[in-house]
Amino acid sequence: MASGIPLDTATIMSSVLEGILYGFSVLMFMRTIWMITYSRRIQKINWPATAVATLLFLLSTAHMVVGTIRLEDGLVKYRDTFPGGPAVFFADTSDEMFVIKYAIIVLQTLIGDGVVIYRCYLVWQSVGIVILPCMMWCGVAVFGVFTTCNFSRASTDINIFTNKTGHLVATFITLTLATNLLSSGLLAYRIWVIDRKVSAIRTTKGRMPLLRVLIDAAILYSATLCSSLICFALSNNGLYIMAYLNVPIISIAFYMVFIRVASSQHNQNSNVLGASSEIERRNSRQYPMQPFNGIYVQDDISFLGDSPKVPIHTLV
Repeated sequence: MASGIPLDTATIMSSVLEGILYGFSVLMFMRTIWMITYSRRIQKINWPATAVATLLFLLSTAHMVVGTIRLEDGLVKYRDTFPGGPAVFFADTSDEMFVIKYAIIVLQTLIGDGVVIYRCYLVWQSVGIVILPCMMWCGVAVFGVFTTCNFSRASTDINIFTNKTGHLVATFITLTLATNLLSSGLLAYRIWVIDRKVSAIRTTKGRMPLLRVLIDAAILYSATLCSSLICFALSNNGLYIMAYLNVPIISIAFYMVFIRVASSQHNQNSNVLGASSEIERRNSRQYPMQPFNGIYVQDDISFLGDSPKVPIHTLV
């Protein structure tokens, strides 16, 4: 038996909170696209990042639209005609709008986890290091698709906390949490090790902004997933709230990394192009950008690869 807030109340709360986060994600998406366009003066457009950012935005928007339609159906359209009222209506996981919402969550999750794994591969430059995360990602995809199909065939009186389909949801959340933590951990460890090794040749000491922003993004996403698992363990309807918040949070986590790294690169390029004092020119000659194990480091910006160099903003 579910505990906590009623399901119709949980649906309203999730819609309101998701709308607030969606508003933030829209602003960050606009900022991301602006920075991609603005950076054309310096480098080529990062088309993969543009495609991912646009796809995340479209999925977030679709989830908001479908959620609004389902909310209107439960509270207005079928309020007096659906047996049991709005609370029972929102518990119907076989409803077409519910299945579509969950399918969007699965797609958004796969994209978010895939981006983290891709960053991990670019930093390590090794296929072997991402074999396990890729296998876990495939598991997320399998459980996501299988659970979506089960929802579409479920009965109207399903209890998501005791039914087998509900346990598949918990497995899906656990697996994507493990994938995110493993990939983010490998990524953070590699950057930390690199930063320690090149600290002797950096012109600015003790700065790891990329590591900090990646950790912040991972914590943001992981905290939401952990909250979802806690709600499931307690059979609390807050699970619906946290699950729906995952969609805009995945977008926000992607945008915040891209914006931070792109801003750092723009500031670095501006400093290099605008340096006019003799001290800056002397420091530039004294501490030139030097390669270390294929990674070029200069102040706040790192470049990965051998030749040609791959800007680190392509990780996001």
